[in-house]
Amino acid sequence: MTIRTGINIRPATPADSALIATLIRELAEYEKLLHECYVTAENIRHSLFGSKPHAECVIAERHGSSVGFALFFHNYSTFLAKPGLYLEDLFVRPAARQHGVGKALLAHLAQLAVARGCGRFEWSVLDWNAPAIAFYESLGARAQREWTIYRVTGEALAQLAAQSAT
Repeated sequence: MTIRTGINIRPATPADSALIATLIRELAEYEKLLHECYVTAENIRHSLFGSKPHAECVIAERHGSSVGFALFFHNYSTFLAKPGLYLEDLFVRPAARQHGVGKALLAHLAQLAVARGCGRFEWSVLDWNAPAIAFYESLGARAQREWTIYRVTGEALAQLAAQSAT
C-alpha cells in the first residue's frame, strides 16, 4: 500500500526475517538496549511466520529500499469487549526520518485496526524519547499517565510460574 510518493508499506514475509532482525537490533541500539536484544532471523521466522504466529510485521520501503518496520499484535479490552491493536515496535532508519515514513506506518496500522474492528490502538514509548513523544502527540496520541506497566521476566517469571495455586 503506497501512502505517499515513494513510500510503500507491505506485510512482512518469511524472507524478511533477517531484515526484521537487523532492524530490531538497530532499534535496540538507538534505545541503548542492545545488551538486552537477543533477536535472530531464526527466532523471528519462528515467532512471526511459524505454525502459530505471535505477532505481525509490516515493512516500510522508500524508493525501493527497506527503511523501517512496525511489529504489532492484538490484545483485548474487556471494558470495550473488542480487540485492540498493540504496536510493540516501530523503527525508521535515521536517514529516512522526517520523510513521512513513521506517519505512514502508523496510518497503515490505524487502518488495520479500524478494518479489524479494534476499539483502540496503543503502544509504549520510553520516557526519554522526546522526539518520538512529540511525533506521537502531533498525531493526536495521548499518554496514559494513570497506568503503570509491570513486567516479570527471567528468574522472577520462572519463580512465579512455579507457584502453586494454593
